[in-house]
Amino acid sequence: MNTILIATRNHHKTRELAAILGPAWPVEDLTDKPGLPEPEETGATFEENAAIKAAAASQALPGLVLADDSGLEVDLFAGAPGIRSARYAGEKATDGQNRALLLAELARLEHAAEEPIAARFRCVIAFAEAGKILKTFHGAVEGRIALAEVGAGGFGYDPLFIPDGYCQTFAELDPAIKNKLSHRARAVEQAIKWLRSR
Repeated sequence: MNTILIATRNHHKTRELAAILGPAWPVEDLTDKPGLPEPEETGATFEENAAIKAAAASQALPGLVLADDSGLEVDLFAGAPGIRSARYAGEKATDGQNRALLLAELARLEHAAEEPIAARFRCVIAFAEAGKILKTFHGAVEGRIALAEVGAGGFGYDPLFIPDGYCQTFAELDPAIKNKLSHRARAVEQAIKWLRSR
């Protein structure tokens, strides 16, 4: 089995991708490669940023590299935080700080609590080898924003996102359920078909 290198040092993301990919594609990430610089995410889209990360890691390391760029899009904010989801409250912001800022901004809007706040999680996965992008895959899941954090699971904005068809946030749902319907799962599902055909 060929190991896939995930171009991240985010343990939550690595664990989630590993669970979705399953045992047929073992993964490792950049945690044990501290000397590798992180490229600046200068892209204007999730796809561009995923490609930047995948290409940079694959230039420095052998084998197949996967990079994920994903985020939350809130319709009331014209798609923000979007590609800046991980840095919404600042370059070094924590998940908690990002969520707190989102809730604070929603609280300033009149009538925000009167109807569901439409939002979606979006993900793009890029595969690269030897600095060349091989393929990209897109996934999205529609839902709404909770006006308070609920649940102890997941990461990022999971305690605030309720997927369509459910009454619980991603942070409340069993990880196995989340990993079947999430934006990341939908992108990986397409990627698995491509991996099998290689």
